[in-house]
Amino acid sequence: MADDEQELPAESNESQTVEVSDDDFDAKETTIAAEGDGLEHRQVTILRTRTHRRLDKYLAGRLGKNTSRTALQRYIREGNVTVSGRVVKPSYTISVGDVIDMMLPTTRPQEIPAEPIPLEIVYEDDDVLAVNKQANLIIHPARGNWSGTLVNALAYYFQKDWREEVTLPCNGEVFRPGIVHRLDRNTTGVILIAKTELALWRLGKQFEHRQTEKTYRAIVHGIVPLDEDIIDVPLGKHHKFREKMAVHRDTGRIHPIQVKEAVTRYKVLERFVLPSGMKFTYVELYPKTGRTHQLRVHMSHLGYPLVGDTMYGGWPLYESQLDGGSPSDVSGLLLNRQALHAHTIAFYHPRSEEKMSLTAPVPEDMQHVLDEIRKRC
Repeated sequence: MADDEQELPAESNESQTVEVSDDDFDAKETTIAAEGDGLEHRQVTILRTRTHRRLDKYLAGRLGKNTSRTALQRYIREGNVTVSGRVVKPSYTISVGDVIDMMLPTTRPQEIPAEPIPLEIVYEDDDVLAVNKQANLIIHPARGNWSGTLVNALAYYFQKDWREEVTLPCNGEVFRPGIVHRLDRNTTGVILIAKTELALWRLGKQFEHRQTEKTYRAIVHGIVPLDEDIIDVPLGKHHKFREKMAVHRDTGRIHPIQVKEAVTRYKVLERFVLPSGMKFTYVELYPKTGRTHQLRVHMSHLGYPLVGDTMYGGWPLYESQLDGGSPSDVSGLLLNRQALHAHTIAFYHPRSEEKMSLTAPVPEDMQHVLDEIRKRC
């Protein structure tokens, strides 16, 4: 989770343990504490079992209607539910002595409040809405961030500006209405919203089968030597920090479920060597897969992290640094978020099947960085 997410009320650090049982299992459940990012940490130790049951079915029965089985399966695959310290599949069969460790979202609100968050509309028709997303905007409500998201802004937009009542399709995900793909919180650029069931289904299939073409712009530290190349390196969750992704060169021995293929093509647009000795490259990125943090991790893996991306080796940029000041002399902040922008997306319109290409201009903060660098070159 990002540093600037909403702070939750302080919780007691004391754990609470209770004995629980049903017709098939005896277990000991410990609620450790509510985490700072909106998660509740629970542990269930299986003391006795009278039957064989899948992990997802057992947890769905234990947690009741508050958490769906589909959501539980996703949490298990993502590593938010482990068994005796191991990532397992939802179909894992529970045994005596298993310690089920769960990091689950705390109680969700019952509805999505409409919030007057400004939106820059790139394109809109009866089926599709395209928005140029600003920085510091999460796509949809999730753990610890139940408001202030793009979905809250969409609720207000349709309530305020649409001639008729619009209910975005959700495909079972009530907090992700109309959402067919995502951008990181501080990544800017064009994002598509499905306004109809037809659009949600057909656009979703295009993303699933990699029929969309996405182009990103980024400013990275250092001089990328090759004009063009392909990065084909699998990604998985970091073994220590669950909010981070990491490159895995092996066959996935450490994280057998979470490691996935990840492919990015890049092209150098400009290279900059400043009199101060600082070096930057302006690149265009074409992801062939859509993994979490893929572009950020891949460029960092090459040794050229994105400017402002402190999670993966980059650092904020100041005018004083461009002019040759010492690292401790920081004045004239230029950028303190990852310099990554979703510039263009090409797709087939869900109704007309016409090939479309939508572009969002490079945001002011990134453009200002480029202007300042070029001026000094």
